[in-house]
Amino acid sequence: MNRCVGLSSVDPKSESLVVCDVAEDLVEKLRKFRFRKETNNAAIIMKIDKDKRLVVLDEELEGISPDELKDELPERQPRFIVYSYKYQHDDGRVSYPLCFIFSSPVGCKPEQQMMYAGSKNKLVQTAELTKVFEIRNTEDLTEEWLREKLGFFH
Repeated sequence: MNRCVGLSSVDPKSESLVVCDVAEDLVEKLRKFRFRKETNNAAIIMKIDKDKRLVVLDEELEGISPDELKDELPERQPRFIVYSYKYQHDDGRVSYPLCFIFSSPVGCKPEQQMMYAGSKNKLVQTAELTKVFEIRNTEDLTEEWLREKLGFFH
């Protein structure tokens, strides 16, 4: 689903798309997270500090299912999530894909939405992730949804 972030010509202030940098300590945390040895599900939830224009750590969670993860996400504010998921394949194999999930709930402030949308690609590149998903409603984040999305990659 290729959506264009609309830059309105009506409001001159919205001409430039804001791309936030990723906080240095978060870059390091994401690098370590990629090479973690643990076999449980884990998540790094990130938010944008709009005054500093930086993507920063919101919280880290260990041993968390997709259904528990959705309960941690705010219903009216966007979040970025990097999720290490224990994926049991139909043939019995187990893999641990790292998923990038952009939670962009309907009803967020447009300026917030724009800031997150503008910063998403930079964060995905910084974290070097290929499995990138988006949810518009936190209720959509379920084990079934995630398995279906990952099915396209395996």
